[in-house]
Amino acid sequence: MTEASRTTAEVHIFNPCIGPWTRGPYVIEYDAILSNGKIIPLSASGSNSAGYKNPESGTTELDESFLELVTYQGREFQKYSVENNIYLGPVDDDEIERLEVQHQVLSEVFENRLIFPPVPGPKRVLDCGYGNGTWAVEVAEQYPSCDVIGIDISPHMKPDETPENLWLQVDDLNRPFTFPTNYFDLVNSRLVASGLDKTRWPRYMQDIKRTLKRGGWVQMVEMYLNVQSDNGTITEENALRKWSKRYVEAIEESKDPRVGMKLGNLLSSAGFVNVETRLINLPLSAWPVDPRLREIGAMNRNNAHRLLRSLALYPLMERLHLSQEQFETLVTQAHAEIDNPSLKAYFPLYVSIGRKP
Repeated sequence: MTEASRTTAEVHIFNPCIGPWTRGPYVIEYDAILSNGKIIPLSASGSNSAGYKNPESGTTELDESFLELVTYQGREFQKYSVENNIYLGPVDDDEIERLEVQHQVLSEVFENRLIFPPVPGPKRVLDCGYGNGTWAVEVAEQYPSCDVIGIDISPHMKPDETPENLWLQVDDLNRPFTFPTNYFDLVNSRLVASGLDKTRWPRYMQDIKRTLKRGGWVQMVEMYLNVQSDNGTITEENALRKWSKRYVEAIEESKDPRVGMKLGNLLSSAGFVNVETRLINLPLSAWPVDPRLREIGAMNRNNAHRLLRSLALYPLMERLHLSQEQFETLVTQAHAEIDNPSLKAYFPLYVSIGRKP
């Protein structure tokens, strides 16, 4: 989107975060690698009528296969996800803790704003990929008259207690949505790239658009797990670069690790209007000079350390066949580089919004 095509109103309504518009320095590419306590699934026969009222209507009993776990290198994974190449991250207590830290980091980045576009008094909100449920819980608590529905492939990380106006459902986002047309005021999609097939994205956008009310908004957040340097000092010899290349290589056959930089175009192609995108350089430790960014980096250090291990464990060892010793050496070296302030390491974080006309 060009500067000339933005209106003043659009810029003012979307200012959830730090960082420049659309571009940041040193983004390296690789040519060679190119409710109520209930969990309920979406029904394949869900109604598309506007009379859909109860978030639990049209659901079926949870398929027991979604509950099965498999232990790999001491971490617990959802068996259904790894066997069907859907999501290769762990779903255990350690990952729940990491996701909570990550949510707090993003909350600081977004200045505690849960909703970025102008959606006053939302009545229905959909959260795609709720993870440990923190965002959905906070929205449900902030808007007690709003029905909040969350979808995730895994039921294992949901909170034990949820507000009465929150329903957490189990389903695969790679499947077509079964929610009614013109139903939600807001759809939130955050960090789903590792679980969404790369060919699914255009139809995923269309599903979101169909289920939004006219004038409803979508907000999307994706992180490109390709570590960058704010001063360009990370080279091919660095462990952080090696980790990034191997992680991208391990997942890119079926996933799109670079989708964050494409969100704006995907939204526009799907027919959304008032599309805005921001790129945020998310520091991995407390290297920034700016006090606020330094605090964010300090908060994010714990998340970054844990993320390098948890998200890459299965892909690198099972898909790329790294030995346990090779994996541990790579992660240990990458941790040391995160803590080296001279490298100024960060992840590119993309935030996009769009409105259904």
